Amino acid sequence: MLDNDFHPAWLPDAALQTVGSRRLALRSPDDEAGVPVGSSSRDRQLEGPIATEHTDRSSSRRTDRAVLATLSAELDRATRAHGGAVVGHDDEPDLLLALDPADPAPAEPAEPAGYRLLRAAGRVTVTADHPTSLLHGWFHVVRLGAVAFDGPDTDEHHAPVSALRMLDHWDNVDVHPVMGQVERGYAGGSIFYDAGHVRADLSRVTTYARLLAAVGIDRVAINNVNVAAREARLLTDDLPEVARIAAALRPYGVRTHLSVSFASPVTLGGLPTSDPLDPAVRTWWRDAADVVWRAVPDFGGFVVKADSEGQPGPFAHGRDHADGANMLAEAVAPHGGLVHWRAFVYNHTQDWRDRTTDRARAAHDHFAPLDGRFAGNVVVQVKHGPVDFQVREPVSPVLAAMPRTRVALELQVTQEYTGQQRHAVYLGPAWSEILRWQPWGDAAGPDDAPDGGAPVTVADLASGRGPGGQGGGIAAVSNVGDDRFWTGHPLAQANLYAFGRLAWDPALDPPAVLDEWIDLTFPGAPAELRAAVHAILDESWHTYELYTAPLGIGFMVRPGHHYGPDVDGYEYTPWGTYHFADRDGIGVDRTRATGTGYTGQYPAPWREVYESLDSCPDELLLFFHHVPYTHVLHSGKTVVQHVYDTHFEGVERVERMVERWEDVAGLVPDDVARRVSDRLTEQRRSAVEWRDQVTTYFWRKSGIPDEQGRTIY
Repeated sequence: MLDNDFHPAWLPDAALQTVGSRRLALRSPDDEAGVPVGSSSRDRQLEGPIATEHTDRSSSRRTDRAVLATLSAELDRATRAHGGAVVGHDDEPDLLLALDPADPAPAEPAEPAGYRLLRAAGRVTVTADHPTSLLHGWFHVVRLGAVAFDGPDTDEHHAPVSALRMLDHWDNVDVHPVMGQVERGYAGGSIFYDAGHVRADLSRVTTYARLLAAVGIDRVAINNVNVAAREARLLTDDLPEVARIAAALRPYGVRTHLSVSFASPVTLGGLPTSDPLDPAVRTWWRDAADVVWRAVPDFGGFVVKADSEGQPGPFAHGRDHADGANMLAEAVAPHGGLVHWRAFVYNHTQDWRDRTTDRARAAHDHFAPLDGRFAGNVVVQVKHGPVDFQVREPVSPVLAAMPRTRVALELQVTQEYTGQQRHAVYLGPAWSEILRWQPWGDAAGPDDAPDGGAPVTVADLASGRGPGGQGGGIAAVSNVGDDRFWTGHPLAQANLYAFGRLAWDPALDPPAVLDEWIDLTFPGAPAELRAAVHAILDESWHTYELYTAPLGIGFMVRPGHHYGPDVDGYEYTPWGTYHFADRDGIGVDRTRATGTGYTGQYPAPWREVYESLDSCPDELLLFFHHVPYTHVLHSGKTVVQHVYDTHFEGVERVERMVERWEDVAGLVPDDVARRVSDRLTEQRRSAVEWRDQVTTYFWRKSGIPDEQGRTIY
């Protein structure tokens, strides 16, 4: 499904009413003094001074022109819809957007540069030295609404904490026989591709770029990291089509990246090898990069999944990940390109009988010894947890183990293990916990005492503010498809919104971000609707955790598609995702003393916190320890009673979510009401199934009844 009848998400026209009813102006160094930029002036911009000042048509200039034209059109759109006017910048506008490369920075500028907001006597001026930053400033004013104009006089500087904020699409050009058009996608088909081809109409891609710009995301990888034969040709035969996608994203300052296969020199180039140290292979990649950048001058770079789950990589040639990544880095460096090299590498053919091999250890074992060997334009992209986007995992120790490497945090907006957009699960609180986590506790780094400076967080590491100063930014797997509501579940839009906002500023409060999304998506909604949507989503991550896999053990899902409960589904498979339940207890011993030694991959104090049963947090107990069902948690409950209580409580919470929505469904459009109601009905059914399967499993394994005598099968 792809037509023009799709939901506006957090940018309905009504969300622009406050700014659109005012006098607006746009100023750039190329403007003729005092002439309005906007209204019918869009064509003047495209054909006039901006287009002719430089004839070299450099990539940055091309993007700048496109974004300025977009910004002009945004002002035009808002004022036409809401009765305001676009005026000259000398005509005392209520809001002036000024592109001013000479704008003096604040006394203590934030890096990278963002935009400045000055409010004086109810008039607002937003200045920036780059068109995309100015566009972000425009959307900030839209987000603030009346507060932007009615607050006290102020002079503020807003800048993203991380320079790189990126979404990865796991979209296939061809429909994969198992994974479909979008791998781990739960919102229909791809917005880029349809049955083997790039879509003829890419207008929705531009609308998508608009939504991303409104939350500060400025890079998108447009194809699956599991690069099959058809998708590999995006690098060569289909470059003109990639250029079309890039042109659709460019007006909102969003740069295009491609996932590539490490074996491309063989599969596409006809070479006998893809050995990264082979001169012919290096030449092939340099030539390929030259062609890509000629087709897409503002191209961002390559994303690579290598030696992981069957994808080819440098191991086949006796090389390591640094060898492979640096070969690609050399090829893209002349163009300012990046290589995002994923650290999701582990043995997916493990013998389930072998308790010494630990999937959780794998990324650290592979990558930590290579710290300092990666080129400066390589970003090692690390999943937030050591296993695979579970509802609860410890933060990956790799993030703190590579101070001489640009490391990016990888999150998952698509809800592979958190309800697949059939369950309402707001992930903002989960991501905030990860971003605020302090790898060295209260210390400022590995060599600092607790009072040696401000504690370092994961957000600091991603932004280059941690030890080594090598920031790789934040990336996430997108949850978008060609579904009318973009994300399948209308309420799952909140996750895409929250990712952008938290990538821009990890210090934001997730409930406040949720309220931003509600106010923009349901503008003018009565207080009871806003309160109900907030209540449904605010605690929904914890609710999902309550009725699914307990105490950090993870998985317990149906193999393959990963939806719904199957407690032993992966227990005897080669994937390394085990819980080791027996008649006496459950959990994985990852201690140094008696287990896999995984706790030793953490710096102090966490290596000791996780090692000890006395200090290990309850919510991660079964990830780090194998314990009896009668083990008493810090909460005072036994493990088995905790499982019983939380699973019944989780279902009760979902029942309340359904009731809250029923009370307010009449306050939203019928299509939204029906879709949310249908998804909540499925969430209730699935939560009951989770509760009954998990509690029954624990009762049958342990033989210990529920203290409250509830029905367990």
